[in-house]
Amino acid sequence: MARVVVLGAGISGHTAVMVLRKKLNKKHEVIMVSPNSNYQWIPSNIWVGIGQMKPKQVMFPLAPVYKRKGVIFKQALAKTIFPDGDGAMTNPFVEVEYVAEGKKGQTEKVGYDYLINATGPKLNFAATEGLGPDKFTNSVCTYHHAEKSWKNLQVSLDKMANGEKQRFVIGTGHPMATCQGAAFEYILNVAFEINKRKLMDKAEITWITNEYEVGDFGMGGAFIKKGGYVTSTKIFTESILAEYGIKWIKRAGVKKVEDGKIHYETLDGNEKTIEFDFSMLIPAFAGVGITAKNKAGEDITSQLFAPNGLMKVDADYTPKDFNDWSVDDWPTTYQSPVYENVFASGIAFAPPHSISKPFKSKNGTPIFPTPPRTGMPSGVIGKVVALNVAESIKKGKVSVEHKASMGRMGAACIVSSGYGIWDGMAATMTVYPVVPDFEKYPEWGRDLKYTVGEPGLAGHWMKLFMHYLFLYKAKAKLGWSMIPE
Repeated sequence: MARVVVLGAGISGHTAVMVLRKKLNKKHEVIMVSPNSNYQWIPSNIWVGIGQMKPKQVMFPLAPVYKRKGVIFKQALAKTIFPDGDGAMTNPFVEVEYVAEGKKGQTEKVGYDYLINATGPKLNFAATEGLGPDKFTNSVCTYHHAEKSWKNLQVSLDKMANGEKQRFVIGTGHPMATCQGAAFEYILNVAFEINKRKLMDKAEITWITNEYEVGDFGMGGAFIKKGGYVTSTKIFTESILAEYGIKWIKRAGVKKVEDGKIHYETLDGNEKTIEFDFSMLIPAFAGVGITAKNKAGEDITSQLFAPNGLMKVDADYTPKDFNDWSVDDWPTTYQSPVYENVFASGIAFAPPHSISKPFKSKNGTPIFPTPPRTGMPSGVIGKVVALNVAESIKKGKVSVEHKASMGRMGAACIVSSGYGIWDGMAATMTVYPVVPDFEKYPEWGRDLKYTVGEPGLAGHWMKLFMHYLFLYKAKAKLGWSMIPE
């Protein structure tokens, strides 16, 4: 009998346990360790944040699904990995602390034969003073955050309805934040709601971003085919912002937030301030803070994790100039280089370098997006890792024949605004590969047959369809495994 422990029930981790349970017979144990009792379809938090969906429409309880599928569920927080065991327990294990009522505060050593770290990111609001839903800005990173954002947004909408002007600032809240796509989608939805109420004359909406050019999205931007013509995501994005009457501030690293004021630094070294009545800013991401110890109890966290707390995998982490990096430096199996039975998937793995060109301000502050790994890439990586673990168990030895490099994988993104069958639009974009490969595609870095973008109502329908499709898949209903990641 083998035992697989998966840490984190987000898109990547949940995908992994479902694939493992499908591929392994019941004599093998599949264990999910997650502090969250619910699964959430994060892309639809945007709709919660504008009042078009309730939290219950984007989430469901995990325990019934896991019970039905034969996955052991421990609602707990992973604290420390002991990859060689300790003095009392010779097999590798993870020390966890329960967070559910009845067991809250209790710890347990959960042994494993294989470990998949899919813990996702720590929402590092603390990295920017004054940032976050408990301070001065809003968030759509969780459905709880999004619900609170909608309540606060309504206050501004009501004030505008009563003739009072409101200033909206939405974007990235740290000089090296990622997930620009989520913030971009939210600002379009806010603008859509304001326009729907015929209140645009009372609104000043500003997009603030650490991107060198808007449309970078943490992947170095792209050239896309649109209507038969090749255009840049910079032009594509600027045209959408302009259409919605949104101003933009680029090359900006938010350093501090006060009540009604955002202080930021630009690449030219200037310190500036913008005032707001409502703001939603995406925080920096970091590892969740899991530590590691050897058999003697000595700290070996640095062997397994990068300084940012994300897990090191089969990537080339050798320091290089940005122009010297290759697409081949990116991981393919997400296997730990020091423990062959340990893997990391989704946001939990440490990227070897940025995809966007790194810049520093004249004051030495890095201001550029870090690589996105959410959504489709997370699901694909979770599946590939699970397939390798399942085959390793069946073969009785570690096998990593399945590969999933972000330099060999595409991704689709739908930025939708509005809600309903006829009420809305979307900008649909696909890129292939996610990490540009200038050796294979020297002119554009990507294959333009599969790197395309188009605005319109059809993409909006697709976004709604995907919401229901992927929740259906996550609930492991009939035929779930036939739905692609």
